[in-house]
Amino acid sequence: MVTASQSNGQNKPSASGYAPVNGTEVYYEVYGDGMPIVLLHGAYMTIDKNWGQFIPELSKTRKVIAIELQGHGHTPFSERKLSRTTLASDVEGVMDYLKIDSADVAGYSFGGSVAYQFAIQSPKRLRKLVIISAAYKSSGWMPEVNNAFKNLKPELFANSPMQAAYDAVAPDKTKWTKFVEQMIVSAGEPYDLGDANIAKITSPVLLIAGDNDGLDKIELVKTFQLLGGAVVADFGAISKSQLAIIPSQGHVSLMSQTTTILTYLDSFLK
Repeated sequence: MVTASQSNGQNKPSASGYAPVNGTEVYYEVYGDGMPIVLLHGAYMTIDKNWGQFIPELSKTRKVIAIELQGHGHTPFSERKLSRTTLASDVEGVMDYLKIDSADVAGYSFGGSVAYQFAIQSPKRLRKLVIISAAYKSSGWMPEVNNAFKNLKPELFANSPMQAAYDAVAPDKTKWTKFVEQMIVSAGEPYDLGDANIAKITSPVLLIAGDNDGLDKIELVKTFQLLGGAVVADFGAISKSQLAIIPSQGHVSLMSQTTTILTYLDSFLK
């Protein structure tokens, strides 16, 4: 999804730089102290654009590690095939570089699908997982969304807020078009991380969605069931995973509900 969020609520990072992982360099920023939480942004976004309003609050009690995925923001464009498996491996590589044994991980949209993959391939590095408006398979989106993915063109992004954010921090601004083309190819490829793999996630998971955010809500409830949710808590133990659907929100507007999302995060991540 083409994503956006308000920016510039964040304070200055206590550390930032590049972690050499998997043949490239991945940019990160660190804020605060405490239990680590890794933040993964949506498609075409930067740390600031996606998480700028969240970092100041999260970093009051947590060590926040915000990462810019391949080709995004400060992280240079790479000719590597853009795959969730590789990107999730990059996340683990950044954690290794920063000597973070395990962390909570929160991902929005495209970053949420990478977070799902991280949970599958690096379960021992994960404490709790937060998935915001994201699906682990193409059929988790409504048909209109998948059709939109197939019709994306680079010119749709020209002179957009996403390009302005990219131009402000990218190490090589001439790579914008190649980066967008790479992302469009990725968006047009059907993907499925596997129902069985999702069912094997043992970490608690918080699913957050807008009621009109483009996710197929029937598939979202099925996901919740795979994670042990949608049970009758009055008849037995309640699921350690949670589902929150925020009313009157689309995919983009959802991330402007900062106070609501932070309230859910604060309760879930304790």
